[in-house]
Amino acid sequence: MDPDAGEGGRLDVDALLDDPRTRIVVCCGAGGVGKTTTAAALGLRAAERGRRTVVITVDPARRLAQSMGLAELDNTPRPVPLPGTGEPGEGSLHAMMLDMKRTFDEVVREHADPERARQILANPFYQTLSTSFSGTQEYMAMEKLGQLRQSGEWDLIVVDTPPSRSALDFLDAPKRLGRFLDGKLIRFLSTPATGAFRLLGAGFNVVSSVVGKIVGAQFLTDLRAFVSAFDTVFGGFQERAERTYRLLQTPGTAFVVVAIPDTDAMREASYFMDRLAKESMPLAGLVINRTHPLPTGPGGRLGAVEASAAARALAEAGTHPLAEAALRLHAERVRTHEREARLRSRLLSTHRGVRVTEVSARPEDVHDLAGLRGVGSALVGEPEDAVAGPEETVEETPDTR
Repeated sequence: MDPDAGEGGRLDVDALLDDPRTRIVVCCGAGGVGKTTTAAALGLRAAERGRRTVVITVDPARRLAQSMGLAELDNTPRPVPLPGTGEPGEGSLHAMMLDMKRTFDEVVREHADPERARQILANPFYQTLSTSFSGTQEYMAMEKLGQLRQSGEWDLIVVDTPPSRSALDFLDAPKRLGRFLDGKLIRFLSTPATGAFRLLGAGFNVVSSVVGKIVGAQFLTDLRAFVSAFDTVFGGFQERAERTYRLLQTPGTAFVVVAIPDTDAMREASYFMDRLAKESMPLAGLVINRTHPLPTGPGGRLGAVEASAAARALAEAGTHPLAEAALRLHAERVRTHEREARLRSRLLSTHRGVRVTEVSARPEDVHDLAGLRGVGSALVGEPEDAVAGPEETVEETPDTR
C-alpha cells in the first residue's frame, strides 16, 4: 500500500507533534490495534523533538511501563529517563497509567466537604460504581485528561484510550454515567418512603417492598445513602465532564485513529471518524498498523500469479527448493498486500481527505525505547535506524499481575 495514495495524502506526524498549538493527541480505535504502542511512540518522539510530554495509558497489561524501562506506572505521572534530554529548554517525557478508582476518589474529595466525602468513599454502592460500572474507566480517563491539561505542567498530552468493545465508548462514557446517576430508575430506587410518597399509600410501599426483595434491602439502604451524599457533588462531575468534552473539540486537540488492515478494525475506524465529524472533533489522520508492504526492487513487482507459477515450475523440476519456498512466500505476501490495499481503499473512499500513515508488521513486540523509537520512525516514513538515539540499557520488567 502506498501511504501517499489517496486524496488526503500522508499524515505528517512530525508537523503535528512540533506544532505548539497541538496540546492533546488522542489515540483511539478498536481494541488490539496497537493504540498503546502508537501513543507511547508519539510521546517519545515528541519529547525527543523538544516538547514536555506526558502519556496517559489505561492498558492493564503494563506494556507501556515495560517499553519505557519503568518498574511500574500508577496514577501519578512518572519521569521516563531519556538520553540527551532533561536540560533546561529541552523536551521531557512522563508516563502514567490510569487508576480509575483513585481518580474517582480524588474528584469526590475535591468537590465534597471532608465528612460528606468520607460518607461517599465508605459507601458500598460507591465502591462498586467506582471500580466496575460500565463506562467508569472511560469517564475517568477524560477526567484525568482534564486534570493534566489544567495543571499546565506539560505542553503535550498523549492519551491512549481505553480498550473498549466499541471505540465510541470513550466519547459516550461521561453522558452515559451522568444519565445513570441522574436516571429515573436510580432516583426511584433511592427515594425513601417518606414525605410526598407516603401520600401514595400502600401501593408505593408494596412496590418498594418488592423491589427490596429483588435487589436486597441493604442495597437499597446503601443506594439511598449514596445518592443523598452524592447529590452535593454531582453537579461538579457534570460540569467537569462537559468542560473536558469541549476541550476535545478545540483546535488544540488532535485525534489519531488507529487501525489494522482487518475488516472489523477498519469498520470501527470508519464509525469513529464519522462520530468525530458529527461531534466537530478535529481528526488529524489515520494510522494503519501491521501492514505488509511489498519489498522494493524488481522482485517486489512480481505478482502472486507469476510467483506461484514459477514456484510450481521449480517444484516439478525438483530443483532449487529454497527458491521455490521463497516464491511461495512472496506470492502469499502479495495476496496479503492486495487484500490490505482493498480494505484501505474501501475505507478512504468513504472518508475522502483523511491523511494516512502506515506502520509495517514487526517481527516481535515492542519492549523498549529503541523499539518505540523505531515505531516513531515508521510513523513518519523514515528508515528505523535513521533516528536512532544514544544507546541505552533497558531492563524488561515482568508483568507480575
